[in-house]
Parts: sequence; structure tokens; C-alpha cells
Amino acid sequence: MPSFQVVYEEQFNFVWTSVQRLGVDAGSIDDVVQEVFIVIHSRLHTLQHPEALRSWVYGVVRRTVSSYHRARRARVNTSTTADGLEVESPGPTPFDVAQTNSDMQLVARLLAELDEPRRELLALVDLHDMTVPEAAAALDMPLNTAYSRLRKARIAFEAALARHDARGEGRR
Repeated sequence: MPSFQVVYEEQFNFVWTSVQRLGVDAGSIDDVVQEVFIVIHSRLHTLQHPEALRSWVYGVVRRTVSSYHRARRARVNTSTTADGLEVESPGPTPFDVAQTNSDMQLVARLLAELDEPRRELLALVDLHDMTVPEAAAALDMPLNTAYSRLRKARIAFEAALARHDARGEGRR
């Protein structure tokens, strides 16, 4: 069983980028990452398969981010102005986070065109370097479904890139 310190050091970048890609606004990423590691610290002893650590960590990230989004929606739905009127504030999109690298901005825009299950799987495999079996376990889906979705996600991503290039926007 790895120690918490080892898990923290080895998984920090993975957790941070996963939280960002799952749509947490830039001002809350650090808080959500901290919450993820609090959960990991308290639940690390329940890890039954240390070889599946990364998948297990991603499961913690997904549940924590899901809780964050639920709480955020609840706060937005109950926020009011001084005169008592409810205000529906527009929430940031998953990719409102400032990106300095123009290629990453393009990737973010193209990923946003994919449906959530394909986008999440493609990000895990192609951006986080998970194996397809690891990603399937993290997303709790059958392995063959994961391979099929990944193939379709890559095709859709390539098509979106071709449309982008055909519009003459080119890559920076």
C-alpha cells in the first residue's frame, strides 16, 4: 500500500488537470484539489488493488467534482439580489480557465464539441496517459465499450479538427 505522501507526489498533477478538465472554475481548482486529497487521505486504507491506484484516484476526483458542481448549482439557484429577486449568474464553461498555450486552447475547443462520455474517456487516455483498461475501470464501463467510445471519440475529434482547419483558422 503506497503512503499518502507518495500518492500525493505522484498523483498531484493528474488530479489538478483532471479537476480542471472536469469544469471546475479557475478560482476553485485549488480548493477542489485539496478536497480530493482530503478524501484520498481518509480513504486510502480502503484501496483494495494498489495496481489500480490511478483509476481509484480518478474515481475520487469524479465524485468530488460532481459534489462541487451540485453545491455550486445550489448556490446559484438560491442567490438573490438585495431586493429579493433571484439572479441566475452564468457559470463558467469547463474551458474558461485561462490557457497560455494556443494549441491547448484549440484542443479544449475541439474537446468541447464531444459529448461528455467520449470527451472524458479521450482525455483520460490521450491527455492523462491512462491505458484503456485503467480508464474503463475509472469510468466504470465495460472494456469493449471503452475501446468503441475511444475510437468514436478520436474520429469525432479528428473531424472537428478538419472542420477547424477547413475554416482557415489554422493552428497557431
